[in-house]
Amino acid sequence: MTVTTLSDTKCKLGEGPLWHPERQQLFWFDILAKRLITHLDGAEHHWQFDSHVSAAGWIDKDNLLIASETQLFRFNLTTAARQTVVALEANDPRTRSNDGRADPWGGFWIGTMGKQAEPGLGAIYRYYRGQLRRLYAEISISNAICFAPRQPLAYFADTATQKIMRQALSPKDGWPEGDAELWLDLTVENRHPDGAVVDIEGCVWNAQWGASRIARYGPDGRFLSAIDFPTRQISCPAFGGNRLQKLYATSAAIGLSETDTHAGHSFCCETGYRGQPEHQVIL
Repeated sequence: MTVTTLSDTKCKLGEGPLWHPERQQLFWFDILAKRLITHLDGAEHHWQFDSHVSAAGWIDKDNLLIASETQLFRFNLTTAARQTVVALEANDPRTRSNDGRADPWGGFWIGTMGKQAEPGLGAIYRYYRGQLRRLYAEISISNAICFAPRQPLAYFADTATQKIMRQALSPKDGWPEGDAELWLDLTVENRHPDGAVVDIEGCVWNAQWGASRIARYGPDGRFLSAIDFPTRQISCPAFGGNRLQKLYATSAAIGLSETDTHAGHSFCCETGYRGQPEHQVIL
């Protein structure tokens, strides 16, 4: 698999790539620069915000649900109009949003974390049909939120623990059933799970912070393969393209020297595997 540079915009902390299935368009964030970025037909555009923004789901052709450090809000891509949907840790200036993704029921999962990655300061929430509910507390760095294609299963990670968890979900409405269980322990390899996405075969593609790679694991947690990237801090993958076989990946420049010339860039490669379409958020 040949990795190419999609964007040489140097993101301080690239995150949250989203392939909009109706627009056939890629969006992603630079959390620390407080920007939403898009790429279409070789051109790039960005929207500037006054707070950290990190993840999104698509509501319809023209509107995204965006997670910021204080709220989930509806954002119109044509007019740039914003409308608050629900507050998100708005009374805690120490935290911001991080990884997030829409689930198959139209809900939206979003993780928070301390702005200085303070231990246990974050949480993972689910917004579903008007209700925001905290699912997991004492999370240090929320990541790897993604969903299986044919089973009611969610995955998530606290990067600091080096473990990816698996959660059974209600087939009816997608709320968690029972406790989360350990699915993949990366402590032996000393790898740190970042963002993740699941393909149509149920395999998890996990970006691993500091390891210059995205690794693919079978539904049973068995390592299958990895794609190497030309910079260390690969942060999150997304499938896109007209056949959903192109893998996009964001990265981060924060903490890296200028000698890492690809730090913060965004990448793509043809995989031969097919991803799931991103699920639509139902407000």
